[in-house]
Amino acid sequence: MKVPARSDRACFPPPGYVTVYEFSLRAGLRFPPSSELIDILMICGVCLSQFSYRVMSIMMGLIILFRDRGVVLSSEYLSRMGRLFSDVQGRISFRSKWLDIRTRDPSKEDLLRILKLPDLDALHYEVRYLSRYINEEYLFKVGLSTQAGRSHAQMLKKSAKVSEVIPQKSHYKRPGSEEGLQALRKKKEDEVLTVVSKGPRVSPSKSYIPEDVLNHQCIGRRRAEELHSDFKLKMTKTLNDWNKEFVKVKYLQGEYKKKYDSKVKEMKVVEDQLEGSIEEFYKSYAFKIIIEDHIQEARNHIYNVEVKALEAECVEDGFIRGFMKGVRTVHRKTRAEIKGLTPTQASGDASSDSGGEELESELQ
Repeated sequence: MKVPARSDRACFPPPGYVTVYEFSLRAGLRFPPSSELIDILMICGVCLSQFSYRVMSIMMGLIILFRDRGVVLSSEYLSRMGRLFSDVQGRISFRSKWLDIRTRDPSKEDLLRILKLPDLDALHYEVRYLSRYINEEYLFKVGLSTQAGRSHAQMLKKSAKVSEVIPQKSHYKRPGSEEGLQALRKKKEDEVLTVVSKGPRVSPSKSYIPEDVLNHQCIGRRRAEELHSDFKLKMTKTLNDWNKEFVKVKYLQGEYKKKYDSKVKEMKVVEDQLEGSIEEFYKSYAFKIIIEDHIQEARNHIYNVEVKALEAECVEDGFIRGFMKGVRTVHRKTRAEIKGLTPTQASGDASSDSGGEELESELQ
């Protein structure tokens, strides 16, 4: 390591040196660099100074994520996770396929199989919280920490040791031919040792790690953080489910209130109609009583005036007919001339006198 002089420039480091910024170290870069990072730099033809803090943290997080699942991050796997872009000033940016949006890339099935993840949500979660992998505990776990080369760290990680090859100066130069590039990549792959555990794992807390490593203090802190994260996820899921149920209940309550209000309006209309019908019935009943009173008055008038007048007229007509019958009967019997009786009246039809025989018998 060399402290830069005033005349040195970051874009033109001295021969045999590489420019490393402080934010690259904070992003998880450790020396010697991992073989995966060296391969990616050689294939892309870029240097460490072109990486920003975000790109470096993503690269180191992906390397640790793949190592934690027993896989070496190659350029092919990196292309499935995202793309590296360079601007006109030479700065490198990384566009992830899974960090900001969910893509329909057909490589997702291969990634789920390689990383041993259950579904796409697990992959999205791992990439979303990729920055947690650049902590010193994860760097120590996969063998990238500066503490991994010390004596006590080697004693703790006898069965899960990952050897790193110290890069030569010539490794920073891009080979001129394709055959040399392929040979160099094959040599690097042969020199890199992967983590012993190859079983199916979903999260770092479920991976196979020796008991002495699990009892280490940094692993205990990481386990507590993972338990806290799992509890937070469960609580968030529970709250989301409760919010969904609450929204459903509020919706059903609103629908019930609408139906209840409509039924109340219908009952109000029915009550108004019933009150109108009762009022009409009362009016019709009162009108019926008035009509009956008028009919009774008409009956009384007919009986008192017309019937009695007819009765008096009938009585008078009957008296006159009876008197005339008697006069005619006397005239026939006596043949005497009655004063005031005209010949027409005296010669009246005797057959019309219904009671002539009774009257004649009484005169005899």
